[in-house]
Amino acid sequence: MSFTPSRAAACAALLAAGLAAAGAAQATTRVLFVGNSYTFGRTNPVMSYNAGQVTDLTAAMWAADATGSNAFEPHPWGGVPGVFKQFTVQAGLDYEVALSTRNAASLRGHYLNSNPAGWDLRGNIGSRQWDQVVLQEQSDEALPRQPGLSSNPAYFEAYARQIERYVHDGAATSYRERDLIGGTTAACQAATGASAGTCNLLRNIPANANASAATQLYLYQTWARPNLINAPSTTVTDPVTGVVTPTGTPAPSFYPSLEAMTADLHAAYYGLAAGAPGFAGVAPVGDSFLRAVTEGVATRDMYAPDAATDGLVDLWWDDGTHASTAGSYLSALTLFGTLTGRDPASLGAGEIAARDLGLSPSQATALQRVASLQLGFTPAVPEPGSWALMAAGLAAVAGLARRRAAGRRAG
Repeated sequence: MSFTPSRAAACAALLAAGLAAAGAAQATTRVLFVGNSYTFGRTNPVMSYNAGQVTDLTAAMWAADATGSNAFEPHPWGGVPGVFKQFTVQAGLDYEVALSTRNAASLRGHYLNSNPAGWDLRGNIGSRQWDQVVLQEQSDEALPRQPGLSSNPAYFEAYARQIERYVHDGAATSYRERDLIGGTTAACQAATGASAGTCNLLRNIPANANASAATQLYLYQTWARPNLINAPSTTVTDPVTGVVTPTGTPAPSFYPSLEAMTADLHAAYYGLAAGAPGFAGVAPVGDSFLRAVTEGVATRDMYAPDAATDGLVDLWWDDGTHASTAGSYLSALTLFGTLTGRDPASLGAGEIAARDLGLSPSQATALQRVASLQLGFTPAVPEPGSWALMAAGLAAVAGLARRRAAGRRAG
């Protein structure tokens, strides 16, 4: 067969296309995690885990001014993003992982830089063009407003949308919060509890030169907090050591069960994602926490006398709000499955982060299965009643097949 110039050109084109496809398949994915201590992990071993492989965009800010930080939370942080990064390495994926986090930060705080130390958290979001961005709201901000609860769902929705606009469009903008919430000063005040001055303040946001319409934005649904559900006592956390001590003061209760609080969080996050097309989806971390409990993997009541000896995984830290090591591991698994489309159960009993964090192979695989179930990779096991219906249906099908076979023989 002759090798003509046209045939050579065609082969070169095919080769170039193949190389381009291979390059696309191996392209680096740049992901930014935006949040607070629920993302950076609060305590070790999670807080500093894999920090060398994660870009902590707040480390330099902390070094310049540590106001508002606790002594037991030194940077750099790896946190849940560090665990996520290890999963991607094991899965053969090329991810560059960064985080922009601060204690108790809300999405409004990130966007407006309204934090005591003056950290430029919005600047972190706009510091480069991201392929994926994960937004984690302050733990009770998205909940319906209740007296005594620091919830503000109007701020949650308004500022998640503002960050989405900033990431995707990036044009400079000026606004008053009354323009975002309610349309009038009175409506803004009623929805947020803010003053008229706050609702009417003109806010000027510069352009984001790294905005990209192609960036995928995900919402990180947080979990139900035991300290808001019939907790026996409030607690205080030592700012130097991180030790949590019960005060003996009865704690106010805002929800009757994990299910009730999880339902409100689910409705808030999924409701926003459904009504705002700029979001790619929700990482259902809170739903995974509840599933771990209902599947019999995790302890339901961290305050029960046998909570430490029941043989189940403990998902919450001593303060009843932050995640334990196992809880952060489950968070990372749920995020991994959501962002990469890979089944968390594929990581297996030998997964490295679990070993590094002190989780046993059986705990790791149990939590992987929970995340896999929650994300739909693993089919749920039917309830006993469903088994009975399935058996009856199979029996009916078998009976019909026998009758048809008998009819054919008789004919």
